[in-house]
Amino acid sequence: MSENLPSLSSAIRDALLTGDPRAKVMATRKLVRDWRLERLAFEFDCEMPDEPARPETPELLPPNQMPKRGKGGSERGRIALWHALAHIEFVAIDLALDMAGRFGESMGKAFVSDFLSVAADEAMHYALLDRKLHTLGSHYGALPAHAGLWQAAQETRHDVAARLAIVPMVLEARGLDVTPATLERVRSQGDENGARILERILDDEIRHVRFGTKHFDEVSRARDENPQESWRNLVERHFRGRLKPPFNDSAREAAGLSRDYRAGIV
Repeated sequence: MSENLPSLSSAIRDALLTGDPRAKVMATRKLVRDWRLERLAFEFDCEMPDEPARPETPELLPPNQMPKRGKGGSERGRIALWHALAHIEFVAIDLALDMAGRFGESMGKAFVSDFLSVAADEAMHYALLDRKLHTLGSHYGALPAHAGLWQAAQETRHDVAARLAIVPMVLEARGLDVTPATLERVRSQGDENGARILERILDDEIRHVRFGTKHFDEVSRARDENPQESWRNLVERHFRGRLKPPFNDSAREAAGLSRDYRAGIV
């Protein structure tokens, strides 16, 4: 028992229960820094919340009730794009924190370090996107956002394999697929600052998916299961959408997510 150090789980829980976006970014950065500097005990003495704290805005709507973004080149369309991306990254902070806090005790310190580094990346991505919104005269919370992202966490809170299969290996992998087209569109509008942000996010997300694939493979083999077959079964059971092209196979391969995973279900 490390009596003089706060527990890792309490620090993660505190960050999850911080609703203000800027405060959550700062809490996440401090948590990750404290973990790396060994200022937190590898102890799990409290449970993760069923829901993280949320700011008063944005209003969260079911995906099918989200307003249309408008034309991509219009000011309204550009703000809507960056706002949607900021929301994804904001929720991704909580997804990574919950991954480390909910499953870290059984998965070990390397797993915790991987997903706390993901949380730090997502916090940085959110901060970049919020700053981008401010340059456009807007801010995070100015528009509605969809409420479906945390659903994946609720659906998979019972099993680390299911969580890894759905969050990094489906949701984040989808980011690898769609970001290049968004990047091309942003660059065609002459927005080099926006293009650099998207390039940074894409590079980081490859690593995030790689963490997910690595740990999923380890869990599958420890359970004496074929990783690709296990992944397909979990996706069919827990993913409410469908896997659809385009697929960024070069980025997926770099993340360890080969075509073999989706064979037979796409």
